Amino acid sequence: MNEIDDTQAPLLDHLIELRRRLLWSLAALVVAFGGCLYFARPILGVLVAPLKAAGQVTIINTAVTGGFIVELKVAFFAALMIAFPVIANQLWQFVAPGLYRKEKRALLPFLLATPVLFIAGASMAYFIAIPVALKFLLGFQGELAGVTQQALPEVNEYLKFVMQFIFGFGISFLLPVLLMLLEHAGIVTFEQLRGAWRYAVVGAFAVSAVLTPPDVGSQLLLAVPLCALYFLALVAIWFTRRRRERTAETEVAS
Repeated sequence: MNEIDDTQAPLLDHLIELRRRLLWSLAALVVAFGGCLYFARPILGVLVAPLKAAGQVTIINTAVTGGFIVELKVAFFAALMIAFPVIANQLWQFVAPGLYRKEKRALLPFLLATPVLFIAGASMAYFIAIPVALKFLLGFQGELAGVTQQALPEVNEYLKFVMQFIFGFGISFLLPVLLMLLEHAGIVTFEQLRGAWRYAVVGAFAVSAVLTPPDVGSQLLLAVPLCALYFLALVAIWFTRRRRERTAETEVAS
């Protein structure tokens, strides 16, 4: 028990600490929201850049208050991205005192990998998946039975489309962290994950079908990396398990 940093605290102390961490997280989100609201229009310009690159130069707003609501949505979306490291750190600060030193060392790489993988997934969505999806979806414009069909994207629907892609890809890329945490906690084993790879592949395509538009290209852009990340997690779990076994053998021998 000496490995525990602090003694067991009463429930009230835990609730007070939780409130403090939540307040810090909320403060980070509010500060980020204020800054992002000031730069809402440049941020919106970044978000609509893939639409412009796809050849669509017109975007409409169907409500009187639409422009104001759009800037609020853009600011909140950007604030979540910016405040995410602070929120994750506050969560870690709340959980860490109740962990053994070995558990802290084991969980720290997962904590560091989380924002990296999320940013990697979000970047793939913005630079690859969204342009491919827009090229496909906007390709249905033109003459149709003597009538010209022209796409006029509504700004709120477009923002929903972009946010769904970015958050969907970002969260999906956290799959290795989730699997390694589940294995480390003893909830699943390496053998179970290895035996369930067929179900994982089917699940990856099901998730991509929900999170992306109904075109094969967009679905493959998410499903293939998800499958690759699953097998990458299996390799990482195998190496970490071997290392734990060697460490345990060394401790027993000493």
